[in-house]
Amino acid sequence: MPILPSWLTDPLWDQFSALLPERAVFHPDHPLGCHRRRISDRIVFDKLVQLLRFGCSYEAIADTACSATTIRNRRDEWIRLGVFTQFKQLALDAYDRIVGLALEQIAVDGAITKAPGGGEAAGRSPVDRGKQGMKRSGMTDGYGIPLGRVLAGANRHDSPLLAPTLDLLSELGPLPDHITVHLDAGYDFAGTRSELNDRGLHGQIAHKGEKAPIQASRRWYVERTHAWQNAFHRLARCYERRTTVINAFFDLADTIITVRTLIRRAWTTHRWDARPRRRP
Repeated sequence: MPILPSWLTDPLWDQFSALLPERAVFHPDHPLGCHRRRISDRIVFDKLVQLLRFGCSYEAIADTACSATTIRNRRDEWIRLGVFTQFKQLALDAYDRIVGLALEQIAVDGAITKAPGGGEAAGRSPVDRGKQGMKRSGMTDGYGIPLGRVLAGANRHDSPLLAPTLDLLSELGPLPDHITVHLDAGYDFAGTRSELNDRGLHGQIAHKGEKAPIQASRRWYVERTHAWQNAFHRLARCYERRTTVINAFFDLADTIITVRTLIRRAWTTHRWDARPRRRP
């Protein structure tokens, strides 16, 4: 049973491979030109997707086809080249071109997950008896497409992370004239309203002490996206210690979520050669 269906992995790999530099099978500087062949990028890519989904260690996912050291080295190489960031941007551009990002409605919320290994983005979790945890301040469009996130320790409050999260809007290109930012009661402060006013944004903020079902607002989209991201076990229980590596896995997960949603929404309106027979 594949980790992801072929109608999803094939387009993902086609776009990812286009971002990779061309490499010879054998190293050109070898005096005899006969050392071991370079491990295929497709094998390493599949291993990273498995790591993301299962959340296991590199040693557990390694086999005779690819070692744990090769996975780590190739991962770091691709991070230095900015491949994961470009990969996510390609998916967002494709979704915006075919379906359209609902940027007039933005939702921002924080989520706390476990970080047993500690690291740069870990802190004492107030909801897990002081154990190491990680908070992500995630931002989505009006349908729940992940636009970006800011990582911090679990002991950080949501409201100070709002400004750096909204700074990510500048990476999306032209924006609508009127944008509404949907926030929960954790952002119900005068400083939050001042921050939104300074940016020319309208805030729809839940009030403290007033209970209302989350379905009554548009905040449930970001809550659903957090659930989608937590389905990738490497994000729900993070053992990575470097922020750059964590962001790379988040970019990969966000790309999978975006492409999966794109295929599902475009299935009834578009036709293409590899279109699934049934709506995913």
